[in-house]
Amino acid sequence: MTKPLRLAVVGHTNVGKTSLLRTLLRDAGFGEVSHRPSTTRHVEGARLSVAGEALLELYDTPGLEDAIALLDYLEQLERPGERLDGPARTARFLDTAEARQRFEQEAKVLRQLLASDAGLYVIDAREPVLAKYRDELSVLAGCGRPLLPVLNFSACERQREAEWRDALARLGLHALVRFDSVAPPLDGERRLYESLALLVEPARTALERLIVDHEAQADMRREAGARLIAELLVDCAALRRGVATQPTIEQAEIAALHQAVRQREQRCVEALLRLYAFREGDARAGELPLQAGRWGDDLFNPETLRQLGIRVGGGMAAGAAAGAGVDLLVGGLTLGAAALLGALAGGGLQTARSYGGRLLGKLRGERELSVDDNVLRLLALRQRQLLAALATRGHAATTAIQLDDPRDEAWRQAALPEALRRARAHPEWSSLNPAPQLDQVERQRQVERLAGELGGN
Repeated sequence: MTKPLRLAVVGHTNVGKTSLLRTLLRDAGFGEVSHRPSTTRHVEGARLSVAGEALLELYDTPGLEDAIALLDYLEQLERPGERLDGPARTARFLDTAEARQRFEQEAKVLRQLLASDAGLYVIDAREPVLAKYRDELSVLAGCGRPLLPVLNFSACERQREAEWRDALARLGLHALVRFDSVAPPLDGERRLYESLALLVEPARTALERLIVDHEAQADMRREAGARLIAELLVDCAALRRGVATQPTIEQAEIAALHQAVRQREQRCVEALLRLYAFREGDARAGELPLQAGRWGDDLFNPETLRQLGIRVGGGMAAGAAAGAGVDLLVGGLTLGAAALLGALAGGGLQTARSYGGRLLGKLRGERELSVDDNVLRLLALRQRQLLAALATRGHAATTAIQLDDPRDEAWRQAALPEALRRARAHPEWSSLNPAPQLDQVERQRQVERLAGELGGN
């Protein structure tokens, strides 16, 4: 087992060093992030591992605050006629009383950089290039370790990337990486680790393993997220509530259906946040435009009739028996309830359990509430929007993702996926209905099929 690459994350106070580490570690709880200066007072470390092997050690360090004075002090440490190189001069400084008093914070940074293989110099790309930053780089260069500048907050409109590139080139730092810790690019980690591999050649193999592992994890999260959304949509498509045709009862049942859908969507939101290691409250779903629900046409959609025909039995007689019951309920024919019950009984106990209550409810004038197609579309759009946002969200982000009314014409205008049309006919596929049968092979097949469609575009 090779030793992990040790990286010191250094820079001026309040430029987002801890924020960068949170995003690289996918740990929103690492360290303390604040707008107050000098939030990090001590060195704090963490590891990134693959298959149980530590490949990278990252060390958060305090912010440099007085590099101008420190550089002046370092220049005074050389004795007449003496020419110390950077590491020797830094080592002499660390043995002084000033390193334990006036420059205590800066000394912690330099000690960690000396103990590391390389450093990430974090820059707030919104800041102008000031003399203090140039002096910081001079002080850090004295440690003799490779430095990779990282332009943080580079997604901001008022960033000064061109100025920083020019200033860093003048100091001999031609390699740099744009990595916004709040909104990192999809290939941000790959670029950062590839740039590090150029500076620290012995660590190339470990860094390549890290890249492959992180990209594989990203694919698995995306697939798992699509399945969570598919489960939500199947649950809601198959959801139904039987209700007597009395206005006050209907309104109460409609409200209950609305609440069930809202709660189910929120559970999906929370599961996606956990999947991406974000915290509860990092995403908020707006109100769903649920109005009067959807009234019970689904009992007679083609999939229900097909299933009923199969359950009653094969052949013309069974189909005719099922059809008679449907005509009775839809067309108002005078065939009696006994004929309907006889048809159901011909299909056996399982058929009566699955369809008897629903058909007899229709016969008594009851309605079935289910979720409207447009609500299913909106649920899909919002959760796909959340999934995409989480893939490009840094763990230093502090504002919540707002899920309202996203635009996606393909989902708005096209027919609902076949999996959801089939779920309409299967109340037993919904965890929101009594006595669900969630382990049915066909349900699992349709969830997987729908997850593939959700993740593929």
